[in-house]
Amino acid sequence: MTGLGERLKEARTAKGYSLDDLQSITKIQKRYLSGIENEDYSMMPGAFYVRAFIKQYSEAVGLDSDEMLSLYKGSAMHEKLEEENAQLTPPMTRSRGLGNSRLNELFPKLIVALFIIVIIVVIWIFFQKNASNETGMDVESEKPITMDSNQPPAGNTDTDGGAASGEESDKKETTETDSEPEEVVKEQALTYVGTSGEDSTYTLTDADEFKLKIDTFGDTWIGVQNENKEELTPQARVMKKGETIELDVSDAEVVRIRVAVTSFADIYVNGEKLEYVANKSPQNIFIEYEK
Repeated sequence: MTGLGERLKEARTAKGYSLDDLQSITKIQKRYLSGIENEDYSMMPGAFYVRAFIKQYSEAVGLDSDEMLSLYKGSAMHEKLEEENAQLTPPMTRSRGLGNSRLNELFPKLIVALFIIVIIVVIWIFFQKNASNETGMDVESEKPITMDSNQPPAGNTDTDGGAASGEESDKKETTETDSEPEEVVKEQALTYVGTSGEDSTYTLTDADEFKLKIDTFGDTWIGVQNENKEELTPQARVMKKGETIELDVSDAEVVRIRVAVTSFADIYVNGEKLEYVANKSPQNIFIEYEK
């Protein structure tokens, strides 16, 4: 025991706060607050959250948060949690390599598919032109030839009109067949890569932006960090049922979403719902954005 829990509890009592009062102020669950006072961190989601909880607790009861964190960092439990956290950190470069190798495998197939499409379009245009030329020749061969010196050739007006109509039809068909093929529009792909322990990795490709939306259906801890472990949410915390977070993380290369209870949170990436492949709680969702 470092005396950290006892000092926090004394400060809370001096303020006249119960654990329920402090839970309402800090939005930290009562069982986590009790664990901090007893210096029992076994139920905590991880070392990062222990530090965040101690900082919030200290500020709520009027103590110096840096001093309280120093007491915590001097404990053996802090070293143990930091070691476990380091073991859970996924190999970023390896995951990125897997994503790049998948893209390298798909690229030749896309080139071949585009080449085949171009050939089909060219053949179709060629046959359409031949068909229009044959139609024009048939119209000309079917024009009646009359030789009557007493009467003017019958049906001249209609014949000329038919010829003119045929020419306009040929021009229209030629214009339609000369149109260029439509450009292939790429759609974003949110691909599951793999799971290691509590960490599940996904890749986001062919997306012009990277926007997150998180909806909660029960009380669950939510925290979002970038590749530099910088917090992207206003504050990592326990989100209540019915809350929503929306973030634009287009500048990040890797985003880590810590979810304590996955069944209480839906994650959307540019409007597409992320499917939890691994049935784990808590779970770290890593999304690598390949721009």
